[in-house]
Amino acid sequence: MRLLEERIKKDGQVLGQDVLKVDNFLNHQVDPDLMAAMGEEFQRLFKDKKITKILTVESSGIAPAVFAGLSFHVPVVFARKHKSLTLQDNMYSATVYSYTKKVNNHISISKKFLNADDRVLVIDDFLANGQAVEGLLSIIEEAGAQLEGVGIIIEKTFQKGRELLDQRGIQVESLARIAAFEDGQVVFLDENK
Repeated sequence: MRLLEERIKKDGQVLGQDVLKVDNFLNHQVDPDLMAAMGEEFQRLFKDKKITKILTVESSGIAPAVFAGLSFHVPVVFARKHKSLTLQDNMYSATVYSYTKKVNNHISISKKFLNADDRVLVIDDFLANGQAVEGLLSIIEEAGAQLEGVGIIIEKTFQKGRELLDQRGIQVESLARIAAFEDGQVVFLDENK
């Protein structure tokens, strides 16, 4: 998605060899016009699927997931990372390792919001090592729901996440695919051809 790639080039900040900071438009401050365009693009990419729910992990996945939900006209459910006093029982849960924070998060979704009748599209902000998506897939399987695909905002193709999902035969659509970080700059996969 050219619009997203341009925004990453303009406002993204490469930290070290493998971290991209996009907090001024995606995961701290949110650009709603960009989110709307991404939601429409996910709807175009998965239009032939009969999506009934969009699923993501709090908090960075929520904004793009909501706009995808708006485009599909379906509810959005996000896995919580912290236990709430109002959410104690009847939960699906999984453990997810956060690469950027270097911690394990226990994510959970109430059983009343996901069931075997659901056809799920997972939306996430980054695909690197695939841990967040794997955690959501575990929850989807536990619920007996059907995974229809995975939509990713930014994929780091030099890490193993895509390979793990491809091995499982999952349709993955990434709006921006990064091949490398070179000299503090983002190099997109299509630029390496």
